[in-house]
Order: sequence, then structure tokens, then C-alpha cells
Amino acid sequence: MFDLIIRNGTLVDGTGRKAFEGDLAIKDGRIAAVGDVNGSATEELDASHLLVTPGWVDTHSHMDGQATWDPLLSPAVNHGITTLIMGNCGVGFAPCEPNSAARDRMIAVMEDVEDIPGAALHEGITWEWESFPEYLDTLDKFPRAIDVAAQVPHCAVRTYVMGDRGVQNEQATPADVEQMSAIVREGIEAGAIGFSTSRTELHRTREGLAMPGTYSDESELLGIGKVLGEIGKGIYQLVSDWDDWEVEMDWMKRLSIANKCQINFVLFYQDESQWPRVEAQLDYVRQANAEGARLVPHVGARPVNVLMNFNGTVHPFFMHQNFAPLAALSPEERLERLCDPAVRAAILAEPTPTMGIEAADRMAADFDLMYELGEEPDYEPTPDQSMAARAAAMGITPQELAYDTLLKRDGKSMLYFPLMGYDKGDLRRQVTMLEDENSVISLADTGAHCGVLSDASMPTYLLAYFVRDRTRGKRFELEQAVKMHTRDTARCVGLEDRGTLEVGMKADINLIDFGALKMDAPEIIYDLPAGGRRMFQSAQGYRATLVNGEVVMADGAATGALPGKLIRGAQAAPAA
Repeated sequence: MFDLIIRNGTLVDGTGRKAFEGDLAIKDGRIAAVGDVNGSATEELDASHLLVTPGWVDTHSHMDGQATWDPLLSPAVNHGITTLIMGNCGVGFAPCEPNSAARDRMIAVMEDVEDIPGAALHEGITWEWESFPEYLDTLDKFPRAIDVAAQVPHCAVRTYVMGDRGVQNEQATPADVEQMSAIVREGIEAGAIGFSTSRTELHRTREGLAMPGTYSDESELLGIGKVLGEIGKGIYQLVSDWDDWEVEMDWMKRLSIANKCQINFVLFYQDESQWPRVEAQLDYVRQANAEGARLVPHVGARPVNVLMNFNGTVHPFFMHQNFAPLAALSPEERLERLCDPAVRAAILAEPTPTMGIEAADRMAADFDLMYELGEEPDYEPTPDQSMAARAAAMGITPQELAYDTLLKRDGKSMLYFPLMGYDKGDLRRQVTMLEDENSVISLADTGAHCGVLSDASMPTYLLAYFVRDRTRGKRFELEQAVKMHTRDTARCVGLEDRGTLEVGMKADINLIDFGALKMDAPEIIYDLPAGGRRMFQSAQGYRATLVNGEVVMADGAATGALPGKLIRGAQAAPAA
């Protein structure tokens, strides 16, 4: 007797092999039989005309705070994600000294670097921990719908050990490195899947400081990394600006080979002039891995982008003095004022201000890369759809067009701004990076950048757009795309117990109406603690999502089942 049998589905099993018709049986949270399943079960699901796939594995989230208060971990669960990894980019909430100043500092970093509302973090986090093992214990006892795993974040470790010296990015002493290494060792032995750090100047605090750890020298980076070799487990994750990419890749290669550890790194580029660097990095990875390294580039299905809305963090007028009084109003009051012709005229008459920060200044003036996202979101618009091109054709200014576009749908309308990697006006570069033999799809940033982003929809986008709907270039095969977001993502973070529909594997499963699969238009909602704001994008077409053999979502609605667990460390494949 099985617990559940899924009948008559089209199984896309995550291995890359051709899809096939068949059944799938589940017993005790594991897949017990695949193919023609005989016997009975306590419950059966009819998957006729549906895809049956493994659940998606999200390797790059920032749910470190939300995981302590939100049992659903939305919007991940809305897009069929059944496992997510957090603690990326060196940021997180443990270890942390048990006092308000230290906790406020950790929250401020997460608010500034990852655009997560500080008020929501202050109200939502209960701080039942000081050490990283205690943080894992807190996660372990909290009920949730999907599985989570955490990495030890460099920023928190450095601040805990070095205090203000760490915050000011002073060079660590040998004693500092020894203390940090001991904390990382303790965290990984308690169940962290690895260690993460940030080396990008894009991650800055409100004081204008690069976050702790950004300028760490090799003695610190390799000293901490040595722990992974000594205990024989754990991955090393990082994000970098790649200003001196050969030097950066060299220490990564040496660390990986010396400690027999895997290094997951974020691969992106800002403009076309940097594309040769990306190609060179991919070549470097192939050669380094042939020499015994394990370097894994992590690539997004979309370029680095920002969603603009009058209720969001940024839009073309967010620095205007005549908009400033509206920022503190309620969404309803703000919309009413923005619709006033006098207010509109005053804002549009004001010269575009600058901050002297390239990204911010571009978000106020680069109308060649601003597009109306629409109710049917288009993340691969053509150059003639830009605000600049359309405004020129209409004989008005791009500021006028952008303002009026943002007022559509009662102020819910969005502008899509791919601020990095969209010089060609299409996604050819993303496809090239995703197709590389060593890369892994990633960078959803689930739970972060709440006022400008909702890329948890990436797995939905991968299937609905890159497999089914794309007309502007190459599509992925269905089987290839499913493997990319299941087996490949699971293996790159050491999880060999999930990601395929094979006997013995975890029964994390999606039932998908492929023809109906789509992303809804993103919108601003206010459902975080303290009424915190976030960009939210739901999906259609997921008929059911199962975690550990239990249905947690059915036709877009939570069932109330909470079978998710904390994953402690790498997970071995089931016995044959």
C-alpha cells in the first residue's frame, strides 16, 4: 500500500532523458515506484495532460529572516520551489551578539544591501540565537511548507569577531582569521551547507561603506576556506565585481584544488564591453576544472534588472524634489496626488537630479532601457519598445511617457529596467551563459530586493518562456530546462537526495499544466511584518506542488500542510 500514486502524467524526471507517460508512487515521503505502478494507495492524483517534474531547487535566496516567521516562504512556493538555499552573498543574521546594537546593525546591512524592509525584520525576527548553530536550531523547530538550507555568512562572522574593525573593513589579523575559521567550522559541522562572502562594491550600507568582508585579503579568504578542506565538507559561495578577474579566479582555483571544495560564484556583466571578460572566465573555468578545481558559475535566466513602480523603491522620479513629499503618503494618497495635473506638471518640469552614483543616476535617466512590463510580463522587449523610442515616435518626452505609464492600472503598472547585460536588446548572452557545461541557473534573490524585484519566478519563466513561448532566439528543450532547475541545482549545493523522479529520491514534485503555465504581473503588496512592502509575482498553471510527498499547494492556494524541513549539510543519494 502506497501513500500516494500520481497517475497518467507526462514525467519529465530531471535526469535529462526524454519525457515519458507513466505513474509515480510515494511512500513515507520518498518515491517508491516510477512507470507502470500496480497496487493501491491511500490517495491518488490524476495527472492526465499534466507534466510531472521534480520540485525546483532555488540556490540563491535571502530568506534568512523570513524563514523564521513565514511558514510558506512565499513567493518561492507559488512558483513550485520546494528547496531553497539562503545565506548567500555573505549576509545573514548569525552569529550575532545578543544586544540591540548588534542586532540593529545586522538588520541595517540586510536592509541596505538586500532592500528588505528594516521594520519587517525588526518585528518578524525574534532573535532566539547568538551562534550559528543556535540559528539553525531556531530554523529547525519552525514549521514550514518547503525545505531550507543555510550558509554561514562572512559579514556576520567578521562583524561578530572584529566588531567595528570588521565593519570598517580593516585587515584581519591571524588571530581574527583563526576565530572566524572556528565559527565557520562550528556552523558547517552543525549543518550549514557552506560559507558565503561578498566582494562587490554594489553591496553598500547607508553610511556608504562596502559591507564587511568586501576587501578581505587572501590570508582571510583562504584561511577560512581551509576549514572546508579540513572537515571535508561544505561549499564556498561568493559574488564579485571581477575588476581584476584573473587574480580573483586564481585564488578561487587554488582554494578549490587545495581543499577539494566547490566554489559557487555569481557570473554577470554590466555592459557589452565586459562580455569578453565573461567568455574568458568561462574558458578559465573549463581549464581549471580540468586541472581538478570545482568552480561553478551561477547565472540568472534574466539579466540584472529592476522593476519600477510609484510605490516601489525606485522609478525615474524617485530623486525629484517635487516627488519627495509624496514618498511618505499612503499608496492611495500618493496615487491621488500623482494624478493631479499640477503635481504632474511640477514633477515633469524639474530637471533630472543626480546622486553621483551610476546605477541610481541611470535609473532616473536611462530611458533607452526602460520598458513597460505590462499585464503579460515581457522580459525580452525590443529596442523600439523602450520609453525613449516610443516617446520619440509619439512626439513627447520619455519622462512624460514613463510618468503616464506608471499611472496605468490604478498605479500598479511597472517599468522593466534591465540595467546590466541587455545592451544587445535580447537575451542571447543569458542563453550562452546558461548553456555552458559548467554553469547553473541561479540568482533568483528570493526574499530580497523587495521594492524592486521578484525573480523567484525564474523557474516558471524558464519553462513558460525559454521552452514554450520564445520567438526571438533559441529555446531550451523541456527535458533540458527541467534538469537545469532540479538535478543540476540540487547537485551544485551538495543535495543528492532530490532533483530527479527516481526510486528512493525525496518526493518533491510539481504537477504542471504546461499550456496554462504563466507568470502574473508583479505587484506591490504590504504583507510583511509591520506592514512591510514587497514586490510579489504569482503564477498560474501549477496544479499541485508536493514536498516530502505531501501537497503543499493546489491550484495556487496553500493547503495548510507544512512538511518542510531544515536541511543540515550535504545529503547523500539514497541507497540503490
